[in-house]
Amino acid sequence: MSWDARQIAMLAAMGLRVWPRESTTVVLQEEEASEPQDAPQIPAAAAPPARPPERRPPAPQAAVAALPQALRQAAAKPVPVPEPEASAAASQDLSALDLQGLRQSAAECRACGLCQGRRLPVFGDGAAQAQCLVVVDAEGSDQGDAPLGGDAGVLLANILRAMGLQTAGEQANAFVTSPLKCRPQAGLAAGPAELQQCQPYLARQIELLRPRVILAMGPLSSQALLRSGEPLGKLRGRLHEYQGIPVVLTYHPAYLLRQQADKPRAWADLCLALTALDDKTPT
Repeated sequence: MSWDARQIAMLAAMGLRVWPRESTTVVLQEEEASEPQDAPQIPAAAAPPARPPERRPPAPQAAVAALPQALRQAAAKPVPVPEPEASAAASQDLSALDLQGLRQSAAECRACGLCQGRRLPVFGDGAAQAQCLVVVDAEGSDQGDAPLGGDAGVLLANILRAMGLQTAGEQANAFVTSPLKCRPQAGLAAGPAELQQCQPYLARQIELLRPRVILAMGPLSSQALLRSGEPLGKLRGRLHEYQGIPVVLTYHPAYLLRQQADKPRAWADLCLALTALDDKTPT
């Protein structure tokens, strides 16, 4: 845009200086500090504030590169994962222990969470040379080292008496134990992991007791002896074997208290165990 002499004079009176370009256009700039003080000042329109540049989170590679060298080396190291505490069975040779030593080892085992509420190991008791080993799922909390108490314990005692078996006295010929050497706390269920930790203890008990027949009562007991996930109802009613020893599976006493209709089936299992016990040539 071109300016005439009058317009240039008016601009100069307002404190604006006109700089001529090579062409006929001019550019306006503010008067420097040497401008007359009496010249009217017209404030220029305020420019909109500059928008700050958008800050984006750095890429992972950039963030790592920005770390000090010491931090980058620490971040590159794998975080150690704590190993579960080894069981007493894994840290010593159970084959050298007798029943009392095995009981003590079970009391010191801390291989799984069941040990947190343990007062006594559920090691069981009975004859040192048992004709029949009864393996029953432990439950309850106030029976010391015996697997069962309460009404279920009374029923188990009646079953053993009816079979001609006893765990105390001069005529003791049976031993009662549990596949788990720690009693599960209320609301906590034991599974394959806990059975795996206790398996060496049960195996050593069988070696020491040398029973002629094993009576397993309950799903955990059947799993510990047969390593089978089949339901107990499909496994009972026939002879099984554990390292050459006949094994008979039947229902848990607490289950029989709830399901009276299955008591005849349980009695048939007990008769099968007695037949195997009387057989002088076990399978």
